Amino acid sequence: MTTQFRLTFLLILLISTQAYSQTIETLRQNIGQIIHSKNSVVGVAINGVDKDDTLSMKGSDHFPMQSVFKFPIALTLLAEMDKGNFSLDQKIEIKKSELLPGLWSPIREKYPDGATLTIAEILEYTITLSDNVGCDVLLKLLGKPQAVETYFANNNFNDIAVKINEETMQNNWDLQFQNWTTPKEANRILQTFYENKGNLLSQKSYDFVWKMMKATQTGQNRLKGQLPEETIVAHKTGWSGTNETTGITAAVNDIGIIFLPNGKHFYISVFVTESKENIETNEKIISDIAKVAWDYFMNQP
Repeated sequence: MTTQFRLTFLLILLISTQAYSQTIETLRQNIGQIIHSKNSVVGVAINGVDKDDTLSMKGSDHFPMQSVFKFPIALTLLAEMDKGNFSLDQKIEIKKSELLPGLWSPIREKYPDGATLTIAEILEYTITLSDNVGCDVLLKLLGKPQAVETYFANNNFNDIAVKINEETMQNNWDLQFQNWTTPKEANRILQTFYENKGNLLSQKSYDFVWKMMKATQTGQNRLKGQLPEETIVAHKTGWSGTNETTGITAAVNDIGIIFLPNGKHFYISVFVTESKENIETNEKIISDIAKVAWDYFMNQP
């Protein structure tokens, strides 16, 4: 190899590396432009399959999960199933007294006098429709909310806290902050459980949870909002509502995996908190960020 050829090769490599780095920086700048004028605090974590396709903004800050915590609850319960402690076809009675009127519950709407459902059905309501009654029934099966936190701590996830159930969380605004995670940790949970088939979960449990996540019906204006209609997104949303006294929304969240038409995918977690924006603006923050991330990954070689 001649000296001139080596120098030319190194120059091309240097230019390519700089262009790639600038593209990552451009994505960060685009996200910054989306959030800088908003009266809210936004945390973002994005991870591509390539470890270099990674960025975060307020990625280590604590954000209230709200219903995002139903995904870790499902993972914990499925792990218990794999130990033989429960089964998907196991039937659970939901009494009328458990169908609390203050909780969002499609289960209550369909079965106002109570019902006996399989754990699989309750999980589906809890993940795809974000049912709060179903969520608390699952937590009762696990014994207490802290069982979820313990499971994740035992698997080296330390930036997630689960202290209370939906009933407690929805009845006291300030207590919702006891259930928190960080954007980086949310992405790490998504990536770890998606990429470790048959390891942390059995193949049956793995297939079940990702089928449910892809079927999520809540928050269609968030991660999925500006993506092509046929895009598959496996995700879980969360929302706090707005405090009537302060006008502040504590949580508008969406975490998930976005699948590209080229067969690749990326992980994205967006948490919006301390927001004085309306729900439409908060959701558009998330959809705008997902769209610029989509554009970035679609343009990668």
